[in-house]
Amino acid sequence: MNCITRRDCLRLAFGAAAAGRMLSAPVPDTTYKNRSTVALIHGEDRRRNVYEALKAIERQIAPAIRRKERVIVKPNDVSTRNPLAVTHADALRGILDFLEPFGKPVVIAESSAGNTYEAYEAFGYTALPNEYKKLRLELVDLNDEGLYEVIHILDGDLHPAPVRLAKRLLDPDAFILCSAVLKTHNTVVATLSVKNMTLGAPLRSGPKESKRWNDKRHYHGGVRQTHFDMYLTAQRMIRHWGAAVIDGYEGMEGNGPSSGTPVASHIAIASADYIAADRVGIEAMGINPEWIGYLIYCYRSGLGQYDLAKIDIAGEPIERVKRKYLLHRDIERQLQWMGPMEELPPKLG
Repeated sequence: MNCITRRDCLRLAFGAAAAGRMLSAPVPDTTYKNRSTVALIHGEDRRRNVYEALKAIERQIAPAIRRKERVIVKPNDVSTRNPLAVTHADALRGILDFLEPFGKPVVIAESSAGNTYEAYEAFGYTALPNEYKKLRLELVDLNDEGLYEVIHILDGDLHPAPVRLAKRLLDPDAFILCSAVLKTHNTVVATLSVKNMTLGAPLRSGPKESKRWNDKRHYHGGVRQTHFDMYLTAQRMIRHWGAAVIDGYEGMEGNGPSSGTPVASHIAIASADYIAADRVGIEAMGINPEWIGYLIYCYRSGLGQYDLAKIDIAGEPIERVKRKYLLHRDIERQLQWMGPMEELPPKLG
């Protein structure tokens, strides 16, 4: 039988009093306070749009590029067959046109859900190294490279689950630039720059491995866990993020991220603040910003700006380019992350 002494009682009483004081104290506001700038460019040339978007924020990002030893560009190659679902080679050309004067070596690095090198070949990336010899451009399959750092997220049973994040996307000596696509999504409503980074970083088995595994699957334990796990991953990665570029020249609506239909938005977005870039993208797609849980979590914990009133737009006003994107057929189920949990663990004690 456990024996509780008078000292234990005093300690417990003190702890309860302290907890009461903590609960009665004002909750600190941790939302992101700074203003952010987002470039929003509209035009009839994808490559030019991306280049002009980066030029519009050059003063903000140029010092950081110059300080770093290299630049890593993370495209979105969720598919190896559907060109609408992936970062277009001309979007990468717009980024490389901007980077060329800096003279830093550039790596295009991806961890595709399929075979990354097949995606590079299918979508014309393999032509880029010869076009940009001054940048010593390399194409890297992060799955094949197999270098990682482990973090823990929540699985479907709310248990900690280890996942392997690509080490190259955590490189402190690299300026990491996200090249995302404007798309709807089948789990988290919309996928832009934060989704591209946080679900692109977890690795899967490389093409030479006999045993198959895929850490990306741990992020699909349920709609609540997916939003929260993306937020946990963003917390670890964000210190290394340099700039986000979102190509919306031809966005995807409906059953994204890989089976939707095209929308000719003809825009490009760029910002040093990934959360602010995504907020502008969400607005341009005509989506309710309160529906994107992972971005709200990032904003509330100070990772970036999500308040449109505190985002300065360089270029076109949002209302001029706004299109109402058709959402995924599972949108009602996706939005269940916002409501009460239907199954709760037993309340003990």
